[in-house]
Amino acid sequence: MTPSFDILGLGCVAVDDLLYVAPYPSADCKVPIRRQERQCGGLAATAMVAAARLGAKCAYAGTLGDDELSRFVFQRLTEEGVDTSLIRQRADAKPIHSHIVVDESTQTRTIFYDLEGVYGAEPGWPDAAVIRSARALFVDHFGMEGMIWAAQVAREAEIPVIADLENDSMPQFSQLLALVEHLIVSLEFAKKVTGEAEPAVAARKLWRDDRQTVVVTCGAEGCWYVDAASVSRPCHQPAYRVQVVDTTGCGDVFHGAYAAALVRGLGLPERIRFASAAAALKATQFGGQAGIPSRAAVEAFLAGH
Repeated sequence: MTPSFDILGLGCVAVDDLLYVAPYPSADCKVPIRRQERQCGGLAATAMVAAARLGAKCAYAGTLGDDELSRFVFQRLTEEGVDTSLIRQRADAKPIHSHIVVDESTQTRTIFYDLEGVYGAEPGWPDAAVIRSARALFVDHFGMEGMIWAAQVAREAEIPVIADLENDSMPQFSQLLALVEHLIVSLEFAKKVTGEAEPAVAARKLWRDDRQTVVVTCGAEGCWYVDAASVSRPCHQPAYRVQVVDTTGCGDVFHGAYAAALVRGLGLPERIRFASAAAALKATQFGGQAGIPSRAAVEAFLAGH
């Protein structure tokens, strides 16, 4: 029997070793580490954990090995309620290994990552029937051919495709971009792809008639978004004002929260508010996945704002 999920995630999964310092050092300096911890991270993995904490039934279908880092990912995803039965294993495969230095004085972070042994999405995996049984497909840019194949299967089956894209350097990027119905990108990436510095203008430029939504996130400035009804006049969602301690993973949480709200049937403004609140609450907590709020916490926050 083909398993069925609310959200099927493909793409980037990482092990993040976080180092907390104050402040971030300049060249040739020494600074003490205030604390350190290991967390599971990555675009797709963090989005799936966020969506799962927010009430969605999620699965991750990437490729991992049997090394220490891969075992850590399996353990953390399982503990968070993300189904791992669709993960393909290869002896030489590994997750991305990131070292993240968090500057506690400025609430910013610098990421150093290693891609050795990392496999992205692969064509034909998971089975097309699994994709067609999901209520939404989440993709990123890791494994372009596999992402395109999965997105094509989803579009043909009228399964919504949600994307978190950060790299347009691959030759097939435009093909994947064209398949995305719910496109959520950072302002930095939107600028790179469109050449437009204004988020509202960039959102309009990324719009296509066969899309459902384009969202350009701007951190503390909130986000701008368009749909068919607002493409000529983009909407702005201000960021919720909170006491920020760590922005690691906020964008990934926004994506996961948006996906969870989508499969719950919320309208676009409600999806944007829900995702914005989830990302804001995450910023009040240390760590990437560790700081993701529950659905009850997000709903209580929204009730008070």
